[in-house]
Amino acid sequence: MAAQIKETIDVLLAESFKELACQQPIEKITIKEITDKAGVIRPTFYNHFQDKYELLEWIIKKQILEPIRPLIMADMIDEGLMLTFTTLEKEKDFYGKAVKLEGQNSFESIVKKCIMETLLEVLSLQQEGKTEKKSKYPWLTPESVAEFYAQSMCFMIVNWIETGMSVTPREITDIYNYIMSTPMNEVLKEL
Repeated sequence: MAAQIKETIDVLLAESFKELACQQPIEKITIKEITDKAGVIRPTFYNHFQDKYELLEWIIKKQILEPIRPLIMADMIDEGLMLTFTTLEKEKDFYGKAVKLEGQNSFESIVKKCIMETLLEVLSLQQEGKTEKKSKYPWLTPESVAEFYAQSMCFMIVNWIETGMSVTPREITDIYNYIMSTPMNEVLKEL
């Protein structure tokens, strides 16, 4: 019961934050504005989140990455990418504002961190019960692979949002898959 109440409050705060972000720059949103809109008192916010940037991180993890985790686990990467881009597109106004966050709590750094953590969790779950095998490339560790894909996904997400989501989720998914699966010299020849 307590977990359900916490989840309900988290969602209330997230929806309040997203509405406010569509009306003003995220940097200017106060915790009081978030809690007033959500209909809770300020201390309630701090029982759930340290600050609005941690709330943004929760939104990314819970509403974008958590739903794609089972798809990644089932080797349905294309479907996971499509779901990611479709979810972002549904809240285009919010993510259009969020992508403008720069500095220490930039949208880009939050997204990269969240994607990397999700990929490391998936890799860890997939390795449970398996004997550890040596890679022919010692540098090829779960951490380096997760960071590489987090960086590339983050680039695609941020660039796509910054350019107004001008191509469809299907097209951006296809572009990402093409770049990731085609040798660089082949991609460069097509430009």
